[in-house]
Amino acid sequence: MTVGDAISVRTASASTQEPSGTEADLAAAARELVGGLLAEPWGQVSPSIYETGKLVTLAPWLTGHGRRVRYLLSTQRPDGGWGAPGGYAMVPTLSAVEALLTSLDRDKGAAQAAEPGELLVAADRGLRMLERLLPALDADGVPDMPAVDLIAASLVDSINRRLDELERTRPDLARSVWSPGARLGLPPGLDDSRLVKIRKVLAAGIAPPDKVVHALETVADLARGTAAVRPAGTGTIGASPAATAAWLDERSAGDPGNPARIFLEAVVSRHGGLAPCGFPITVFERGWVLSILARAGLVSSVPADLRTSLQDALGPTGTPAAEGLPADADTSSGALYALALLGAPTPPDPLWTYETDTHICTWPGEDGFSVTTNAHALEAFGAYLRHITANGASRPDGTGRGGPVPVERYRATVDKLVSVLRRNQHADGSWTDRWHVSPYYATMSCVLALQHFGGPEAAAAVEQARRWVLDTRRPDGSWGLWSGTAEETAYAVQTLLPNTDTSEGLRKVVAQANEFLLSHEVGQNGYGAGPALWHDKDLYHPTAIVRASVLAARHLARRHLGAED
Repeated sequence: MTVGDAISVRTASASTQEPSGTEADLAAAARELVGGLLAEPWGQVSPSIYETGKLVTLAPWLTGHGRRVRYLLSTQRPDGGWGAPGGYAMVPTLSAVEALLTSLDRDKGAAQAAEPGELLVAADRGLRMLERLLPALDADGVPDMPAVDLIAASLVDSINRRLDELERTRPDLARSVWSPGARLGLPPGLDDSRLVKIRKVLAAGIAPPDKVVHALETVADLARGTAAVRPAGTGTIGASPAATAAWLDERSAGDPGNPARIFLEAVVSRHGGLAPCGFPITVFERGWVLSILARAGLVSSVPADLRTSLQDALGPTGTPAAEGLPADADTSSGALYALALLGAPTPPDPLWTYETDTHICTWPGEDGFSVTTNAHALEAFGAYLRHITANGASRPDGTGRGGPVPVERYRATVDKLVSVLRRNQHADGSWTDRWHVSPYYATMSCVLALQHFGGPEAAAAVEQARRWVLDTRRPDGSWGLWSGTAEETAYAVQTLLPNTDTSEGLRKVVAQANEFLLSHEVGQNGYGAGPALWHDKDLYHPTAIVRASVLAARHLARRHLGAED
């Protein structure tokens, strides 16, 4: 889809509740979900407090400015913060406070949405919350999220400068905000060293690393119109509304035909004036939705355009989640596994780009380790190895990667990945990961990969994980880290099933979980029920992916219970 078509695309209407429960209902819902991947080609994802706050600061001229200010005011928690519990509140609270302080300097836009007094009260409560939160966060308390050090350092500096300006120009207002002369500091586990380096790179006219472009708003003063960064075909900078707004200079922002301006207008039009932190998510969403539904047996074929879009996205280093982002092993693995399940197995050779001596990294030079990236890579390699073992070690040269199939190298990679997953299992049987809040997501990802491709030596790890899932069930039959959610309950059910255990005890567990899933409606806002649990610059909720997991879990539950239509 071209950027010029973005605003005119009619979005698929979101169902207001889950299907009633028959197999025909579930199959129809799966078909509708697959159709939505084409109807909304940029993806379906919840808005972000962080990203929305940055648009308030960086793009007050953009349609829906007042709506964004009101959203920040309405989502403030009773304790003065924004977002999820603990350290997850840091980034959204910093962004909201910066946006509200910035709005105090503007006579237009913000004044139409809120009176200065209301902005002052909210900013004051946010600053007092940050005063308590930031010093209490050590290195382990700051969530492992993309660009968190750049974001925190940039926002703390911006807030402190705005407080300085407020005291200098509006001392009457400054006396109403926080403590006169007080300023924020970074948590003990963070510093601004990487931000300083990125600023030097951009000031020299050098393009920053691709993954940093996703957070270009952290150096907004240097980013305006820089030739070192160019928009993708969709008009986005770094698949981020905030980064795109930071790059637009005054002349480009005032041009309604500018591709980046069109992209921003399309984003806020789709999200009711708000903004997600990662958008588009085209390939990521398609790979995950199709593999989830196909693995559960809810779909066996899809429109040719979807399958072709995944094949075309894969290059020598795999695929990015969408235009504007660098290629990564996780998205590439999801696309490869989906293709294998849909009858179009594709060599997983691009994943070797990310292979280290010990594991598969999400991207070269990754600061950290993702167990789910390795689980998804195991599915991609395992599925293709199974295909060539069954059909002979030959392949066409259509991908440009012809010649003999390196069967032994595939086997060695599979063995390595099985060892990686087993080695990183926690003592209680669970796994945790850097791309999702919940251990139920990581545990499901590892269990499914090991169950299908781990061999007999992985059986004990799978059984231990299932025991942990059963031991952590909530009294109402749900699962969840902070509270019971449909998303995490769906992950737990997929971890437990399919299962040769036909005991009455497991049947009761599955039946109660299925009832919980049936009783939870999809949110009326179209973004899906449940909290945002996925890691980007802020937490987000990928609606279609979560919905696919719920449908898959309910389908597996029906099969286990022997339900009849």
